[in-house]
Amino acid sequence: MVRTFLLALLLVQVLWAGPVRTRAAGLAGPGIALFLPEGLEPAPSPSLLRAPRIGAPLPRAWKLRPAFGAGGGRSTAHLDCGPGVDLYGTGEVTGPLRRNGSRIRLWNTDNYGYGKDGGRRLYQSHPWVLGVRRDGTSFGVLFDSSWKAELSCEEGVTFSCQGPAFPVLVIERPGPLAVLAALGDLTGRMELPPLWALGYQQCRYSYEPEARVREVAREFRSRGIPCDVLWLDIDYMDGYRVFTFDPAKFPDPARLNADLHGQGFRTVWMIDPGVKADSGYAVFRSGAGGWVKTASGEDFQGDVWPGACVFPDFTRPSVRAWWAGLYGPFLAQGVDGVWNDMNEPAVFGTPDGTMPEDNRHAGGDGLPAGPHRQYHNLYGNLMAQATREGLLAARPGLRPFVLSRAQFLGGQRHAATWTGDNTSTERDLLQSIPMTLNLGLSGQPFNGPDLGGYAGRATADLWARWSAVGAFFPFCRGHAAKGPQDKEPWAFGESAERTARIALLRRYRLLPYLYTCFEEASRTGVPVMRPLFLADPGNPALRSEERAFMIGPDLLVVPAWAQDAPKPRGAWIPLALVEGEAGDPLQARLFLRAGAILPLGPEILTTRDAPEGATTLLVALDARGRATGRIYADAGDGFSYRTGDFRLATYEARRKGRGVGLRLAVVRGGRPPAARPPRVVLLH
Repeated sequence: MVRTFLLALLLVQVLWAGPVRTRAAGLAGPGIALFLPEGLEPAPSPSLLRAPRIGAPLPRAWKLRPAFGAGGGRSTAHLDCGPGVDLYGTGEVTGPLRRNGSRIRLWNTDNYGYGKDGGRRLYQSHPWVLGVRRDGTSFGVLFDSSWKAELSCEEGVTFSCQGPAFPVLVIERPGPLAVLAALGDLTGRMELPPLWALGYQQCRYSYEPEARVREVAREFRSRGIPCDVLWLDIDYMDGYRVFTFDPAKFPDPARLNADLHGQGFRTVWMIDPGVKADSGYAVFRSGAGGWVKTASGEDFQGDVWPGACVFPDFTRPSVRAWWAGLYGPFLAQGVDGVWNDMNEPAVFGTPDGTMPEDNRHAGGDGLPAGPHRQYHNLYGNLMAQATREGLLAARPGLRPFVLSRAQFLGGQRHAATWTGDNTSTERDLLQSIPMTLNLGLSGQPFNGPDLGGYAGRATADLWARWSAVGAFFPFCRGHAAKGPQDKEPWAFGESAERTARIALLRRYRLLPYLYTCFEEASRTGVPVMRPLFLADPGNPALRSEERAFMIGPDLLVVPAWAQDAPKPRGAWIPLALVEGEAGDPLQARLFLRAGAILPLGPEILTTRDAPEGATTLLVALDARGRATGRIYADAGDGFSYRTGDFRLATYEARRKGRGVGLRLAVVRGGRPPAARPPRVVLLH
């Protein structure tokens, strides 16, 4: 009843908006159409790498054409997608993988437990829809507006924003992977992360004092559980003042980081946007004049963790440069990565948990001055951009790792992300898979949930099952809120610890393949973690499958609770990676595509010990007795790969008697091969 009423209300809003003529329409690139409503000129966009321009007429056969409207303080665009179309994408959302019939609100929201508005608005906004027709041909629709908006997939696709008219870009391609590659052309792609960021990561709100951090590190190593990264939440700070360290709890962060580095750990430390309004605080003093303003022109103040705070106006280039400059001394303490949290931005004690919509941003460098309603959804992106620039300036020889809670379309250029404050429930375990998949289908390949659930109490069974499948998410981090329950792998007893150890050892054996998938994502924009239909777009049986998933093109992951999941067409051969996995009923089943070569590494506890490239090539021959596969390798950090210091090798295998013959078919890059060639194993 309520859903029907809300749908009717949205349709009334759309119909109330009078029609607006299309001023211009044409091709902005091969198979990419740009539509501009009357009165709108092309302009720079924070989502896009460059302002699109019409370079050729729109073909007469082009079918997807938006109908623009305006009225009642809203601007709209509607597309009739035709019958039999399955819709995906729409960014970070709760609900099923297939987005048909869904409606979300694009207004970045601090949404603990996904409780506000039924989870229909979360921490990120992606005004983007991927469509797949019955025959597998595909399209994408990008609504280029950052204003507060709604996106409906209930009757075609409708975008309605509380702002001025906006461009619409429509991509047409033979298949969904090609659409996603074109989306990467428009919005940019994830930069290749450092290898250590692909390892398992352990977080807690909060690990304090430093003795507790050291204790957690010792437990991982003594128990033989792989882990690369430990995370430090806000309790490391002095009174929650960003860029400071509590002198009692963390008296020597440089020594702590050095000691952890010696054990093969990296550390990631949180930085929030709220700056404590304290005249004795150097960051507050140095940022004077750069804060977001109220509608009357005063510095806006709102309460967050430190109490009364001011908020940097990241629309201003000078403010982003100032913020970036704060990272030099901070990183000099041995900090490896930065976690931008609360950057929707969240503000306590306000009607909607953020600053007033009529607050003012000054803009600059192509961004016009405007109200917070225009820049709210971009705030997290702009903060992450400044953070990344700060890390690059302070350590130009290392790849930055930034994690941002709030993002907008195109945010993959600056930071990885996670799906916010989920809960230790069966619901959030199951929906973590379609959430991660749809973020990948929205241009953000480096993402994942908090394994085990952030909020609430987890049972040993829930935590073990989540770790067994979560070991294969692109971003792999366990996390826990404040409270009485620890959520490290050993906190749930021997059985759950054993399940987690096996699952993570499997992940670490797959690092050569994962790294190869990440390199492909950084070049092409295609996801690392993929829904099954991407492997077989013409198969309707796969369109709604949201339990099983793919890693890259060749590896199929089937959770223990989804043994009846369908598979893409072709042969899929079961494989085992580590001792003991077959005897653990909670482990996900893994299948290798027949015709593929899977690169594997050894069992290790940290990427510091990872040999370059693969130590084993697992060959799954197809019906013709052939297989191919690729392996990417570089230094694991730094940027020498950009000037040719990498090795992307393509191998071909053929049946040879009862064994297999292998040859190196193609090599790109100038990096020499590993001293010891990989062992070849035929998978039967």
